[in-house]
Amino acid sequence: MKLLSRARQRTMHDRLVWQCASLLLAYPDEGLTHRLDTVDALLANLNGTSAALLDQTAATLRALHPMAAATQYVETFDLRRRTTMYLTYWTAGDTRNRGREMLTFATAYRDAGVEPPRGEAPDHLAVVLEFAATVDPESGRRLLAEHRVPIDVLRAALAETNSPYQHTVAAVCQTLPSATDQEARRAQRLAEAGPPAESVGLQPFTLTVPPRRTQGG
Repeated sequence: MKLLSRARQRTMHDRLVWQCASLLLAYPDEGLTHRLDTVDALLANLNGTSAALLDQTAATLRALHPMAAATQYVETFDLRRRTTMYLTYWTAGDTRNRGREMLTFATAYRDAGVEPPRGEAPDHLAVVLEFAATVDPESGRRLLAEHRVPIDVLRAALAETNSPYQHTVAAVCQTLPSATDQEARRAQRLAEAGPPAESVGLQPFTLTVPPRRTQGG
């Protein structure tokens, strides 16, 4: 019973972290203040390192002017490939295999009884975190754990630029199994060499990464 209780506590803790992270990693539009208020309410149920990390991001975003927050977000995630939140970009790059890997996420969502979002790609980290927090924590955890290497690459790249979002991604990493030596070496290789490229003569996957954000999008 104690083991079951601890497992439930861990799942609840992780779901709270994932929900906070999903809200903090969303584009800072006119709903930012409301999302930050929700994060503050959720953090009241968390403690320890995870809560401190998430609070650092939340505090920084709350102190920024909305326009400055939006500009910083675009510069961080839309204009730098090394800090993209599209997880399959790091595992498949701009290749036809990426479409197949994105289908894995969409299938997981449908298997859990929900449709993939229409306004965002299914492999976007904030989308995966929302799914893990609110729909299917086990399936969501599996998707996150399977993409631990891209998430580690993202965390390291954000840390290099001293981005306030580094703390949120670090909190997510704390909910996942520790990276093996092999995974750590792979993350280092990815950070140095970049994602896979399409073979000569094949048509690349057509989604632009990072995507161009439309006006008001």
